[in-house]
Amino acid sequence: MQTEIKERQTKNLLSQHEDKRTRCLVYTRVMGYHRPVESFNIGKKGEHKQRTHFKE
Repeated sequence: MQTEIKERQTKNLLSQHEDKRTRCLVYTRVMGYHRPVESFNIGKKGEHKQRTHFKE
């Protein structure tokens, strides 16, 4: 219930500011250097989505 309300609020907020949104590049570190995720092939993009993101 609580997550549904938050999702609805988020969608509402995003739709209100649609004209201010821009596309951003997401980089990840691969083999010691940084690469944009959009340049990955389909398999590598799938691996990236499945990764666990850690917070300190």
